[in-house]
Amino acid sequence: MSVLEMKVPSPGESISEVEIATWLVKDGDYVEKDQAIAEVDSDKATLELPAEASGIITLKAAEGDAVKVGSVVCHIDTSAAKPAGASNGAAKKVAEKATPVAEKVAVKEEVKPNPSPVETKKPVEASYAAGHPSVSAKKIMDENGISNGQVNGTGKGGRITKQDVVAAMASGFSASATQGWGGTREQNREKMSMLRRKVAERLVSVKNETAMLTTFNEVDMKPIMDIREKYKKAFTDLHQVNLGFMSFFTKAVTEALNLFPSVNGQIDDKEIIFHDYADIGIAVSSPKGLMVPIVRNAEKMSLAEIEAEIKRLAIKAREGKITPDEMTGGTFTITNGGVFGSMLSTPIINPPQSAILGMHNVVERAVVINGKIEIRPIMYVALSYDHRIIDGKESVSFLVKVKEMLENPERMIFGGKDPVQVLLGL
Repeated sequence: MSVLEMKVPSPGESISEVEIATWLVKDGDYVEKDQAIAEVDSDKATLELPAEASGIITLKAAEGDAVKVGSVVCHIDTSAAKPAGASNGAAKKVAEKATPVAEKVAVKEEVKPNPSPVETKKPVEASYAAGHPSVSAKKIMDENGISNGQVNGTGKGGRITKQDVVAAMASGFSASATQGWGGTREQNREKMSMLRRKVAERLVSVKNETAMLTTFNEVDMKPIMDIREKYKKAFTDLHQVNLGFMSFFTKAVTEALNLFPSVNGQIDDKEIIFHDYADIGIAVSSPKGLMVPIVRNAEKMSLAEIEAEIKRLAIKAREGKITPDEMTGGTFTITNGGVFGSMLSTPIINPPQSAILGMHNVVERAVVINGKIEIRPIMYVALSYDHRIIDGKESVSFLVKVKEMLENPERMIFGGKDPVQVLLGL
């Protein structure tokens, strides 16, 4: 018998431990080489673990176990013959994705109705995974507004699988399962993922170890909204991406960072590191929580390039395919709470960076323009910064410069200067 020991590969620099989030195969299954056999959580991202060879798999770690990088998590008997009738797991997975949801829902009469949460359930072994969805299951649940309590988990330890969600959607939900509060006074406990635990540690350390302050301003979004209204179709047709607010904010930030380099710097012991580039972190929401992929060298990019890169990274983050390298090394972060309806907030710095810009929702407000009251689309913006490295004057001036360029978008083309000044050589 020839046995291959599969070890946990390093997901990235500085990561020494991962957590087995979900086994995608069972003990004793036949797996194909390069088939995804597990999803593992690091403190930066969720990654798929592919089989290194074909054969019969023996699991050596349980879901929820924290394992060191380089540790053995399973054995693969490469001398084992493929069982008759066994299908390629990877091919099966692709076929499942290709099957329209409508076809799956159409088999309603063939699927046993999903019992409501108040009905008697088959006892399962106590596990932190009970009632907790896998990554693929949570994605479907979030898209369709389905709560954990509406689906029975049949996976290991009671985990909710993708098939459980599809079956529940096909059979429908009882009225009692969709009315919100059940009044049972029950409590559910879920183990925090490694990513969530790391985020919690970092946020607490920022509050404890930095002299964080926040300065605010408001931006008249009418000029940018007018540009988008006039050119959005031509922009999309030419570049195959939508023209959003984020590219304007990213471009304005890179120009302002060039004028105020300390906002783009960071403290390293008794030294200050100044960066001659702008790697901008864009905070995005994902099924695993908040993630901050990095747009590298944003200062050299056009609006179209920025939009395309943000779209690429956001899709990878939401699908759980983002890599640690794509979330490491940013020099400044932008977060947009406005997409959730936030009017104003004080964003927390993303260490080891020294500042973060918070965007918020756009609301029509009465403002005074040239001595007259007008209705304008206004966004409040907030800059949180580390006062140890950034003085109040610099922080305020930085935010004012961002405001000026957003309210005069043509200045982004001329390095923050008024086009007339450039024409006159001033």
